[in-house]
Amino acid sequence: MTDTVVDNLNVESQEILITPEQLKSEVPMSETAAQCIAENREVIRNILDGKDHRLFVVVGPCSIHDVDAALDYAKHLKSLSDELEDTLYIVMRVYFEKPRTTVGWKGLINDPHLNDSFKIQEGLHIGRKLLLDIAELGLPTSTEALDPISPQYMQDCIAWSAIGARTTESQTHREMASGLSSSVGFKNGTDGGLEVAMNAIQSASKPHRFLGINGEGQVAVIRTKGNPYAHVVLRGGSKGPNFDSVHIELTEQALTKAGVAKNIMVDCSHANSSKRPELQPKVVDDVCNQIISGNQSIVGLMIESNIHEGNQSIPEDLSKLAYGVSVTDGCIDWETTAQSLTSLRNKLKDVLPGRRL
Repeated sequence: MTDTVVDNLNVESQEILITPEQLKSEVPMSETAAQCIAENREVIRNILDGKDHRLFVVVGPCSIHDVDAALDYAKHLKSLSDELEDTLYIVMRVYFEKPRTTVGWKGLINDPHLNDSFKIQEGLHIGRKLLLDIAELGLPTSTEALDPISPQYMQDCIAWSAIGARTTESQTHREMASGLSSSVGFKNGTDGGLEVAMNAIQSASKPHRFLGINGEGQVAVIRTKGNPYAHVVLRGGSKGPNFDSVHIELTEQALTKAGVAKNIMVDCSHANSSKRPELQPKVVDDVCNQIISGNQSIVGLMIESNIHEGNQSIPEDLSKLAYGVSVTDGCIDWETTAQSLTSLRNKLKDVLPGRRL
């Protein structure tokens, strides 16, 4: 037997993590929450199938870093959702994992204390409890499926999932999406191109076999059935926005060529608002006008919104964090959000019932 060390040379330590089954036992789902989540998923599937005329709108903070502020926002959003539910089906963004171009805060699950302590087990507990608290309010939730392990811990709480622009091309994420219980939106590539998203939708709709973990935390061969509710999310790219009618038509053509349903969601943030959050309502207005003019393919919108506008850096002294302000991408404030969505509802309430029938 050799004395030469060749394994884990760059690994400092390994920590055994709680299993998905243990977490679900410690933070259990009530029957009320389970019924809510099942109904939420069914509504979104019906919208994608054209059986429900409403638009679904995924709206909320770029990322969650303060549970109290998130619940505060959720209560406001639930009230607004009830007012607009005849036309809009509102889903709250509850994003816990943040992909980083280089380095930076990786989100509530990875670093719940925002201080590089990486108490991931605590993050899993905090995240799951928040999702269930929001479900108890009767509000659907969405998240980005980033880490291929974390869905076993909390995907049962999610009504709609996103695969980000950086990971849409990843085989691992396409395989994972094929087994997710929720509908899933694939964003176009960071260059604004559609091909990777088209390939991803086709791939995720098919069965796959891959390495993963089961509920007991054991490494397992996962066999999926394929996810028939994968669709595209337009978020713009390095060449500029892609939500205008010309890009929508090009996307429709690409979806037809790929042989998949012509379901398009528009992300009003990121490159579609030129990374200027205050422009998101203008994107909403443009999309609204396209629908009024006869568009049949746009089924949803995504908006980055928080209690207060803008964003902030994470200070060393966390007591100096401003309440309800994003620590990642900038957001529009609650008042602007409510005004934009109310206007959208009022303009479309008599238009959508006759669409896609």
